[in-house]
Amino acid sequence: MEGFALFMVALVSMGITNLAMVPEKTSRNVSAMYVLGDSSVDCGSNTLFYPIIHLNLSLLPCNGSNSILLPYLLAKKMGLPYAEPFYAQNGTIDGLLNGVNYGAAHATILSPTSLSHQSLNHQLRQVFETVQLLELQLGHESSRHFIRSSLFYLAFGKDDYIDLFLRNFSGVMAEYNGPQFAEILVNQMVHAVMNLYDMNVRKVVLMGILPLGCAPSLLFQWHIDDATGCVEMINEVVLRYNVLLEKSIARLNEELPDAHLVFCDLYQGVKKIITYPHFFGFEDAKNACCGLGLYGAEIGCVTSDIACNTVSANVWWDLYNPTPKVNSLLAESTWSGQQLLSNICRPTTIRGLVYSSVSPPT
Repeated sequence: MEGFALFMVALVSMGITNLAMVPEKTSRNVSAMYVLGDSSVDCGSNTLFYPIIHLNLSLLPCNGSNSILLPYLLAKKMGLPYAEPFYAQNGTIDGLLNGVNYGAAHATILSPTSLSHQSLNHQLRQVFETVQLLELQLGHESSRHFIRSSLFYLAFGKDDYIDLFLRNFSGVMAEYNGPQFAEILVNQMVHAVMNLYDMNVRKVVLMGILPLGCAPSLLFQWHIDDATGCVEMINEVVLRYNVLLEKSIARLNEELPDAHLVFCDLYQGVKKIITYPHFFGFEDAKNACCGLGLYGAEIGCVTSDIACNTVSANVWWDLYNPTPKVNSLLAESTWSGQQLLSNICRPTTIRGLVYSSVSPPT
């Protein structure tokens, strides 16, 4: 279905000259941002039939819209338009040139057992179709330059671990232990980066997973709350994935010519907020702002009418997702190294990645 949709985009936009399609060059070295990911980049608007199949997630996983999520806040800092959801493309090549959000709530790194959910490979196929269309419209050289100068944002793994911790096992999840599961996920992410590199993508930022052991739903489900206020056994499993992913990114930066890959340690950023909530202006680091029952996690956010009065006082919006204020702190920290951690993104900040130069295609 995606291939047909993109083909129709090509038909509608025929006749536009190459020069008119290419955005005006600015001082930044990024042409557009393309987003791949799970419920950390999509509030459900890019997930077909989400109100019916939201399952482990809230009906309203975001306070408002996608515009309060981290990739959208970063796009604003870059001076780029918001990347519209893949299924909301308006049928013009200009829409693709402004960036695309392929992400979908419930998307997992591993292939899902349900056909209603998307996977990393599903989104990679959508990227491949977009790149083909850009080459068709811009020409081979112009499209290669455009893709090389665009930034690709990847945020996966959260929903794989949510399924794991809630014991909704696929065959792979049931077969392997925590460290082995992390290795499988990271290997898939490395494979995804290699695929993007083969498509001429050179600038990629990969987000680590939040400390899910501190999320309201897992506090409620596991009934464990140690001195840290989190289920540290879960956090250790998530941390294993983040460490392996960062090491793999460092290796790829050395092996792939002209690759600019950045890892952002969201785990440590959010953990710092949870450890020192009052310092950052929060009053509640355990309970969901929108939800019912213990920790606001027995029933997820089914309507904004049950949300707390002061959203900015809470770290968590719902079962697993942080509030807009947390996202704002993460955006500033990943962009400039200020607010939370100076080295939250490594080997450089996202701003450093945006203004870095990529060699022209040969």
